Amino acid sequence: MKNWPLYEVFIRSKNGLDHKHVGSLHASDPQMAIENARDVYSRRMEGVSIWVVESIHITASDPKETSAFFEPAEDKVYRHPTFYNLPDELEHM
Repeated sequence: MKNWPLYEVFIRSKNGLDHKHVGSLHASDPQMAIENARDVYSRRMEGVSIWVVESIHITASDPKETSAFFEPAEDKVYRHPTFYNLPDELEHM
């Protein structure tokens, strides 16, 4: 087991439209990771879909550079959702 890669686990709930990160686990291959994720993270039958991805394939921004990384977005106020009117029949936003 010490050579097994680390997988990140994402589960989509019955009521959700997106997958949420629920934890990590070690497995010998992706199929084993999915099966172990099912057993560990969806014991109450709340999930409808599971994604697993090897942790080495995830690239993340550096939390120490948060302000410099996200600061340019503040100059683009037109991207804020307050500028758009959504129709009442739109359910999933």
